[in-house]
Amino acid sequence: MKTTHDDKTFTLIGKYWSGTYPIEQLDEQLAFYRGMRDKFPKAGNSYDAPIEALERLAKEIKA
Repeated sequence: MKTTHDDKTFTLIGKYWSGTYPIEQLDEQLAFYRGMRDKFPKAGNSYDAPIEALERLAKEIKA
């Protein structure tokens, strides 16, 4: 899973999908994926990759 960004948006890119969101929604998207991981433990580590990618992006943007 990887991310790209510019001044106004970020894109989360998976193997079969991608989504582009306003930078202001980064924390919201991170909370969403963390919540999904908590709600659906049977999904195993399915949500780990987007969470890790978004956490890296958050550190990069805030640095």
